[in-house]
Amino acid sequence: MRRLMWFSIGFAAACMAGAFLYQQWLVLGAVIILTAAGILALVHKKYGNCLLPLLILLGLGIGLGWFCAYDYLFVTLPRAADGKQLNVSIEATEYSYETDYGSAVEGTVILNDKSYRVKAYLHTSEQISPGDTVTGRIRFRLTTSGGLEDPTSHRTEGIFLLAYPIGSSQIQHTDDISWRHYPAVWRKGLLTRIQELLPGEAGAFASALLLGERSGITYEMDTSFKVSGISHIIAVSGLHVSIVFGLIYTLLAKKRLLSCLIGIPALLLFAAIAGFTPSITRACIMQSLMLLALTLDREYDGPTALAFAVLVMLAANPLTILSVSFQLSVCCMIGIFLFSEKIREYLLRIGKGFIYKEQKLMNRLWQGIAASVSASLSATVMTMPLVAYYFGCVSTVSVLTNLLTLWVISFIFYGLIACLVVSAVSLALGKLLAVIVYVPIVFILKTAELLSKLPMSAMYTSNPYAVAWLVGIYIMLAIFLLQKKKQPKLLVVSVIFTFLLAQTFSWFEPLNDDFRVTMLDVGQGQSILLQSEGKTFLVDCGGDDSEDAADTTAEALLSQGVCRLDGIVVTHFDKDHVGGVVHLLSRIQTDRLILPDVEDEEQIGRTLSSATDATVEYIREDTLYTFGKAEMTIFAPISSDSDNERCICILFQRENCGILITGDRGISGEMALLQTHAIPEVDVLVAGHHGSSGSTSEALLEATSPQIALISVGEDNQYGHPSAAVLQRLTDAGCKIYRTDIYGTIIFRR
Repeated sequence: MRRLMWFSIGFAAACMAGAFLYQQWLVLGAVIILTAAGILALVHKKYGNCLLPLLILLGLGIGLGWFCAYDYLFVTLPRAADGKQLNVSIEATEYSYETDYGSAVEGTVILNDKSYRVKAYLHTSEQISPGDTVTGRIRFRLTTSGGLEDPTSHRTEGIFLLAYPIGSSQIQHTDDISWRHYPAVWRKGLLTRIQELLPGEAGAFASALLLGERSGITYEMDTSFKVSGISHIIAVSGLHVSIVFGLIYTLLAKKRLLSCLIGIPALLLFAAIAGFTPSITRACIMQSLMLLALTLDREYDGPTALAFAVLVMLAANPLTILSVSFQLSVCCMIGIFLFSEKIREYLLRIGKGFIYKEQKLMNRLWQGIAASVSASLSATVMTMPLVAYYFGCVSTVSVLTNLLTLWVISFIFYGLIACLVVSAVSLALGKLLAVIVYVPIVFILKTAELLSKLPMSAMYTSNPYAVAWLVGIYIMLAIFLLQKKKQPKLLVVSVIFTFLLAQTFSWFEPLNDDFRVTMLDVGQGQSILLQSEGKTFLVDCGGDDSEDAADTTAEALLSQGVCRLDGIVVTHFDKDHVGGVVHLLSRIQTDRLILPDVEDEEQIGRTLSSATDATVEYIREDTLYTFGKAEMTIFAPISSDSDNERCICILFQRENCGILITGDRGISGEMALLQTHAIPEVDVLVAGHHGSSGSTSEALLEATSPQIALISVGEDNQYGHPSAAVLQRLTDAGCKIYRTDIYGTIIFRR
């Protein structure tokens, strides 16, 4: 019956509830549930079928109780330190890394004689190594619930405090490294050696594959892996642990006792060097249980081992339940346990229909294909909802990509280990061996890149038709599983047909609008799609995070089947308007790149020009673009000492419908536009400078008489945008106001 599995389900549900509910309700809930479990325990023998709900109730009750106890034991002091400034010392446990404002480093701090993990954000770029200390006045922020600010993802890692030095801090370096810091030191040494052996993208891929180090992964590589559905390759997980185990087991001649005595410590060391991520920890626990079962000649049960791993990890930190890595890892294994064998058997039966027994090579090849496809499909079934929710992208070619690439991962992994071992004796020989490993790495990179650029290679949750398709898949799957006489072919055909139907609606729905304006939610930035007559222009692409802005824009376009833009217009070179363009151009090209002819000290225009094959046009004078009944007027930048005032402006019109975009121009820039041009009335006005009080003047509103005002602005931004003064001016002018921080992506159509 797998009693531990049902108990762990209840325990995990309790941890999830504890992460979202108030603590006082948890204690009462634990008492009520344990009381109900006690009553059920007294009567379950009499009624016979109560063991399963009893186990779940016990898991719930004990889980809620442990969550409260854990919070009291390990979070009380961090919660008391929230928002306070204390004179303390932080001992680094990892190497620091650069941030936009200095550096960050993980470490430990002593509060009331207890050690707590922290992450410190420093104002210095000075390198900090494990064992070094940072001393000074530190302001702390709690990462869990109950703090002055919203919780952060650090809590899933057992880091309950963030540290921010007040004023200057004293950094003391040390050469006396504790044994506790050895894994971090070894990790640093291995990463450095990998870069020596394999520079560039190959080295970045190797570092991610072997040790989960993603700092070298470019936006382009990350996107190709995400869209092609093999991001798990560059996130150390159960796949990598199984490869390590296979190497150890083979080297030890498959001797069970020796494999257990050496294998378990080796797996723990690998997990420590890779950073004890949830997916690695889960895999190491399960693999260790398998080794113990082999040694003791006991039966190994996968679901029970998974349940044990979940219990151990949640007992160590109940907030691990919120980790995306943990959720994906567990759901992946659940999918494999539930569906993998059945899918494999079905595929093997299909193979018997066209492969004869005498064709041994074909049979082996088909068995390998069946194993790969069944593992990929079964894992995808359970992880797809999570991937869609957290990443907004569901790969439709993941099964094919996994089939083409996974077979070579073990070779690369073992090859990298061999390169590292050989390079310890001779760096030159290590580099020579690395040439051999380089070839399959390039194969992986090119395969992922090629498949990610295929039409319909992914569906995006920003597209409502894609969401409907995903929901429909699971409705069809539920119906299929409930049927007595199952029809797999009908399920596959239904999934493919509804996918094509969703894509058709996604592509043709925007074409029904004569005039369409889409203000994308990119946070504190701007990205606007202008569409008419089958043409699509993009105005700016930047936001809080340049890569996120590029993702948001690319996904909106690809969901509509737009793989190439008719033009990209950059109003000016501020990062929140142009930062995402270079990333976007790696996914979607354009026929025209329209830039302002202004001073460009950072050579952003040159960078963009080199990233595209488009015609680059610098706007020195007003320019008119026409297509059918629609026209777009680009107003040239004005002479000014302010970058914002030198924005180019865009008037997009079709018959009696129009929109005016003034970029970040202030009131003086708006007045210059009105004085030198006959600006017509428009239906839509994009509020200047994200709703800053120094833009969107009464004169501009009076001249344009907009019915609707759009404001592209980030939620709770540090600038206080949009200002109360602008909101009042827009209200007085009779505008309906739509803001991306409230409504998300906004679509205006005629």
